[in-house]
Amino acid sequence: MSNFSLPDFDLDAFVRATLAEDLGSGGDITSMAVIPAAAGFSGVMDSRDSVVVAGLPIAARFFRALDPAMRIEILVDEGAVVAAGADLMRLSGNARAMLTAERSALNTVQHLTGIATMTRQYVDALAGTGATLLDTRKTIPGLRLLEKYATRMGGATNHRMGLWDAAMIKDNHVAVAGSVEAALRRAVDAGIARIIVEVDRVDQVEPALGAGATHLLLDNMSLDQLRSCVAIVGGRVPTEASGGVRLDTIRAIGETGVTYVSVGRLTQSAPAADVGLDFALV
Repeated sequence: MSNFSLPDFDLDAFVRATLAEDLGSGGDITSMAVIPAAAGFSGVMDSRDSVVVAGLPIAARFFRALDPAMRIEILVDEGAVVAAGADLMRLSGNARAMLTAERSALNTVQHLTGIATMTRQYVDALAGTGATLLDTRKTIPGLRLLEKYATRMGGATNHRMGLWDAAMIKDNHVAVAGSVEAALRRAVDAGIARIIVEVDRVDQVEPALGAGATHLLLDNMSLDQLRSCVAIVGGRVPTEASGGVRLDTIRAIGETGVTYVSVGRLTQSAPAADVGLDFALV
């Protein structure tokens, strides 16, 4: 747990900022007024539903930030599927610290576990088609690396982390550049290695490939259109189906032969998992 880290994410700064948001200038006035400073608590975090777990080491950081001596035992691995009623974490330490950190810790676990759980549902629905599930940039500002971590725990593969790691030429770029070919030529001339091009018609595939696209995003296409595009591409570049993908449609989309299926709702619409924390005096 102490070695847990997310590359390029300042977890300690996130914990400090989240606690500061909750504590404001006055601190936890309820706990300070009601709970003796030396009182001890023990607690068990558990899941009320069957979920895919994500965020427990992050939750532990909240508690440790307020009580460095708190005893914490994480009981399940990140990405594990647990049954309803499963214990996820045991902790024991200062009661004030535990109560003050509780909401921040639970909010984080509930949100990330909700994302991981929904992601696993999509991964399972897509299994056996040969296609890989991708997430998107449709994330809460400031939480992208956490949310994309949660999709990985659910079994998805991260798409672009931001605007910096691949070019994605969409209709608005084309409108300004004048044509798909012109936009692609400028991206190639800029030395960009990964150039994703969004197409929404079958007749756009060959021009995009001929101009240097390294990845095609097939936007809001029917199953027949997807199959036609896959046949035209013939494995020359990866193909990605995107737009309006639902749990009940993703398998048929994967069976068209596309390389990837991207789903924005993994981070945009996943419901929070029902995870709780029960305390007892020690």
